[in-house]
Amino acid sequence: YYSSPLVLCYLYRKGNVYSLWHSLLLPPVPSLSGWGRWRNSEYQQFISILEETRKNHTPSNKVTLLYFHYITLVDLLNIPSNILCDRKLLSKAGVSLLKPEPKLRGAADSMLNSLRTLPCHIVSFLIAHSFGRRILYPGSVYLLQRAMRPMLQQGQARLIEECEGQRNKLVACDGNEIDTMFVDRRREEGLHGQTLVICCEGNAGFYEVGCMNTPLEGGYSVLGWNHPGFAGSTGVPFPQNEANAMDVVIQFAVHKLGFQLSDIVVYAWSIGGFTASWAVMSYPEIQALVLDASFDDLLPLALKVMPDSWNGRFWVFCDPNTHEFFLRYQGPVLLIRRTKDEIITTTGPEDIMSNRGNNLLLKLLQFRYPKVMTDDGVRAVRAWLAASNPVEEAAVYSSYEVDDDWCVSVLQSYKTERDVFFPWSVGEDMTLEGRRQLALFLVRNNFIFHCPPPSTT
Repeated sequence: YYSSPLVLCYLYRKGNVYSLWHSLLLPPVPSLSGWGRWRNSEYQQFISILEETRKNHTPSNKVTLLYFHYITLVDLLNIPSNILCDRKLLSKAGVSLLKPEPKLRGAADSMLNSLRTLPCHIVSFLIAHSFGRRILYPGSVYLLQRAMRPMLQQGQARLIEECEGQRNKLVACDGNEIDTMFVDRRREEGLHGQTLVICCEGNAGFYEVGCMNTPLEGGYSVLGWNHPGFAGSTGVPFPQNEANAMDVVIQFAVHKLGFQLSDIVVYAWSIGGFTASWAVMSYPEIQALVLDASFDDLLPLALKVMPDSWNGRFWVFCDPNTHEFFLRYQGPVLLIRRTKDEIITTTGPEDIMSNRGNNLLLKLLQFRYPKVMTDDGVRAVRAWLAASNPVEEAAVYSSYEVDDDWCVSVLQSYKTERDVFFPWSVGEDMTLEGRRQLALFLVRNNFIFHCPPPSTT
């Protein structure tokens, strides 16, 4: 529009077109910029390495080029991806989710019901694919990425230069390119480096400045990745695309980086719990799952800021059913709750019991230990969850006279004798006091509080 020749006529009549001798001053301006770059020895070195990498894409050339931290390196070079989603059974539609896209309730597949619900379905689709997705994943908004670009560049430079990180592009089965960063600690002293922590960021998080720092400080090998549509990743962050991205990240960790699934821990922040839970459901051999500041259901949080009439419409396309995924995982799960969280509470940060992390914990324990989590067990757990500081927490724990050694022996004995999958029937023939003790012991070992970032230990 602004390059139309008709604009010149308009500007000329308004007196905004300068004379010819003024226009002659414009061409030398970019020439001066080019001359400055030509005289810069560091830029000349960059260009020579860039051209060499285009001709001969060797790992050594790539590593050398990455030290220049060229932010659009992958797009500029059209470098082949480090791994493609090559599962033959996967269609372009993507990996399998727990359940197909839910249908609106009504008469069973009748034509009349389909016609009646069609307008609602169309509106839901338009909302989800316009502003709904951007509200749910603000990190995919270009303006936010533009504002954070200097911070992201600094974070990426630190990971590459100080931590010797390796940046890789992965292509998921839907064609989205996933930007990843891998820090290898296997050659360092200590046992933590043999464990790979895959980090799943929140809805406005990036691996450059996200939760990778905690496992890095603990000496673990770490693999971070950006959601589709975030920074160097392409696509849009809908649930199916998220699962596709998580799948190719795990394939990369196993087939290219050489980690066993039993050596992988998935650590997720906030809405990253969706992809993390999908990962441990789809790859049950994964060592452990850690969910930090996560939640069980998005709908209660959304209705806090949106009209009640939106219930069940927009979320048909966007609701990440985290709890339905991670309940199918049989391995160790650690839930971390931010004590005063304004995001995942349905009322306010001062109301600790409205934190949806509590619901996530209760669903986990009620599924795994249904005989322990009776009404009395749930009441004891809720009393412990209502504690706002470690002193109150210890007071609740001691008031029930919990014997940790007895609880450990009961659980170990049950596992040794039966060695069954969850749910367990432990507590079936137990006294009321015993079930309460066991319930509090279980919650204390599956749930921790924090306000600042959690400890690396």
